[in-house]
Amino acid sequence: MAIMEINVVPIGTGKTSVSNYVVDAVKVLERRGLKHLVGPMSTVAEGPLNELFDAAREMHEEVFAGGDVMRAITSLRIDDRRDIEENTMERKVKSLKEKVKYKK
Repeated sequence: MAIMEINVVPIGTGKTSVSNYVVDAVKVLERRGLKHLVGPMSTVAEGPLNELFDAAREMHEEVFAGGDVMRAITSLRIDDRRDIEENTMERKVKSLKEKVKYKK
């Protein structure tokens, strides 16, 4: 299983807020049944690598669906770790929190 961080930014909307476009992009993950976590600056999802790439493409296209966006910038990071059985968002956060606690 891979973990993807994605940030889709529509440009030239004429508004300072783009949350409605972000909501539409996140709904792609919900329709596809991919586990995800929305953050203040990006969204993280986990699943099979091919499904994540397909979802990223669909999320990018989704911001154009209304017809009022003519440009979008999509940033994508993939963590595809194959040396462990279960690479999940929770495992990564738990590991980090344990290490931070240990350092105190």
